[in-house]
Amino acid sequence: MSITLKSPADIAAMRIAGRLAAELLDYITPFIQPGITTNEIDKLCYDYQVNVQHSIPAPLNYAPGGHTPYPRSICTSVNQQICHGVPNDKALKAGDILNIDVTPIKDGWHGDSSRMYYVGQVAPHAKRLCEITYECMWRGIDQVRPGATLGDIGHAIQVFAEAQGYSVVREFCGHGIGKKFHEEPQVLHYGRPGTGLRLEAGMVFTIEPMINAGRREIRQMPDGWTIATKDRSLSAQWEHTVVVTDQGYEVLTVSDATPPPPDFIRQRSHGTAKT
Repeated sequence: MSITLKSPADIAAMRIAGRLAAELLDYITPFIQPGITTNEIDKLCYDYQVNVQHSIPAPLNYAPGGHTPYPRSICTSVNQQICHGVPNDKALKAGDILNIDVTPIKDGWHGDSSRMYYVGQVAPHAKRLCEITYECMWRGIDQVRPGATLGDIGHAIQVFAEAQGYSVVREFCGHGIGKKFHEEPQVLHYGRPGTGLRLEAGMVFTIEPMINAGRREIRQMPDGWTIATKDRSLSAQWEHTVVVTDQGYEVLTVSDATPPPPDFIRQRSHGTAKT
């Protein structure tokens, strides 16, 4: 496994790309209303990246082995869709939950983040799923420090999610990131403590748990990209990009309007949730 440790200059550049990802998610927030289509959301995000941020949307035409090029600039996963949802012309309706996943490239560096959005008023069980998934992400982030392992991250997420009656998607995971969209290591959202790669300062990767209200099994939709729950239960995902620091971690995908960390994180001393 070849891990690229990032230098202070690299991390400074990734901090800029990460902030652009967060600011793009801030920008789109007021547009998430009943009646808008995910294609319209995609167009707004594309125009903002290209014309305002002067960045490049990494997902557009991204084509890993075995896939046709991804046709949009963001991913929009609605309700039972887990990840990689392809924007389309179907209007969102009140009660939907929506994940928007963005990855702008700035000066060659990638910033990768996603958030959950409520379309109008949503049911309490849908809101709870989104809130628990957010805490799952942060419980994973809270494990990040030199000497910890990837298994520590996955275990913290899995134990918390399953204690709430939810399941963790296993086919997709977080990943290293930098000049490339997807680098080593793979960051599983389940696992055993003390196992897997040991973390070192300078590692940069995403933590992006996908949590299902029902069973963890998945199905691929006919478009070849969109992944949904096999039992059609709701799914939620949150994502941050983090760097391992000498003392703990720094979250790179932050902006002035980024949702705040949970209370238990703000009481910790080894992490930096804001730059």
